[in-house]
Amino acid sequence: MGHQAACHASVRRRVPGAVLTAALVGVFAGALVAQTRIVPPKNKYTPEQDVKLGKEAAAQVEKEYPIIRDDMVAAYLERVGQRLVAASPEELNHPVFEYSFTPVDLKDINAFALPGGPMFVHRGMIEASDTEAETVGVMAHELAHVLLRHGTANATKAQNFQLGAIAGAIAGAIVGGGAGRVISDASQFGLGAWFLKYSREYEKQADLLGVQIMARAGYDPAALAQMFETIEKQSKGRAPQWLSSHPNPGNRTAYIMQEATQVDVVNPVTDARDFDRVRQKFASMPPAMTSEEFARRTKSGGAGGSVPASVGRIGEPVPPPSSRYRPARGGRLFEVDVPTNWQALTAEDAIKWVPLNAYGQVDGRSVFTHGVELGVARNSTRDLGEATDRLLDGVRQSNPALRQDGEQRFVRISGRSAIVTPLTNRSDATGREERVTISTLLLADGNLFYCLTVVPDEEAAAYRAAFQRVGNSIRLYDQR
Repeated sequence: MGHQAACHASVRRRVPGAVLTAALVGVFAGALVAQTRIVPPKNKYTPEQDVKLGKEAAAQVEKEYPIIRDDMVAAYLERVGQRLVAASPEELNHPVFEYSFTPVDLKDINAFALPGGPMFVHRGMIEASDTEAETVGVMAHELAHVLLRHGTANATKAQNFQLGAIAGAIAGAIVGGGAGRVISDASQFGLGAWFLKYSREYEKQADLLGVQIMARAGYDPAALAQMFETIEKQSKGRAPQWLSSHPNPGNRTAYIMQEATQVDVVNPVTDARDFDRVRQKFASMPPAMTSEEFARRTKSGGAGGSVPASVGRIGEPVPPPSSRYRPARGGRLFEVDVPTNWQALTAEDAIKWVPLNAYGQVDGRSVFTHGVELGVARNSTRDLGEATDRLLDGVRQSNPALRQDGEQRFVRISGRSAIVTPLTNRSDATGREERVTISTLLLADGNLFYCLTVVPDEEAAAYRAAFQRVGNSIRLYDQR
């Protein structure tokens, strides 16, 4: 069971002389009581299990992530991290925890901590910070998730959840662009998301405990609110990677600033020269890649292998769908029936099934003209309509001619509510009008599952029955 103890930031004042007046004692006690009491959630796992999971997953992340191998940068992050650990409430800081703080050479504004103590901080998070306290605030937030054991608390909520062999799935949810990676890994879907995607309740707990830790470590907690505002502004209609697993509980700035008024900053940190040196070091390095760029560059070494350059040749006749079907699997997430003459193309976050001559390269771009794609998109909202709109916005970015062609409708897929969006598109590569349909539904962990079909307009009638058969056959097996 998790500890049911209160967490408070230390409140200290230097007072001349050796005697505290009764009035000052009253002020001290009132400030302490005013801080929010944080109660760790129910947890059936042990701190030792947190450590085991975190170490195994961290080892996999370090193998696949572009770690910054610079002694000065690594030492700086370790010093700051250990300062926060020292400021953590003793009743939450389990002796078995093994903390580490690793810099990652990626542009995304992101940081994440694994059960038991390993933390990874993207270069993009530090570069986006105006002050050291802003970076430290995010680290304090991530440390709070570790201390409150939110990862295994999430697992406690799941039914029939097994701890065996899940470290790889945790890493799979981080490395290679998101939770969909486990489709190509043929791993239990959603395990990584259980440990890395938090509820709004857990987010608020981590915010408040993060404020208290920052104050005890000597940093102004208002910087945490400022950093969250920076992250929000960076979204530009698309949530940064950090927000995809750390949803905004609402009124975030307001309650952080309110909590900040209830704590005193102990021994304020005023020397930010080491932070400045780290940023100068980054400025002298080659620009960092985004996670997507890194995933594309390393895809050939990924668990799913590289996607073939083509299936046949674009422009040659595409055979109609076979009238015979075969069962196909997407890891342990889903099963589906597909025509026997369609070939599977497994990527990091999705699987396409395409007929001959329906996938290939045109002018250096991948072109997908006939078939179906099933996949998972990271999502930070429980509103299916809003999640669907975000996915459609992303698809439009690479297909500017894409437009909605008719009303959306609600259907049932694998017994769940789903939205079907009819679309049309003129392919820049082939010049042909295409009919595209995207069906979306929410998975148990909050991520978005989608089924996309595409076919040239003049061949739509010949593919209608096949697409309907594929959609009706989808069987999802994520935890609910």
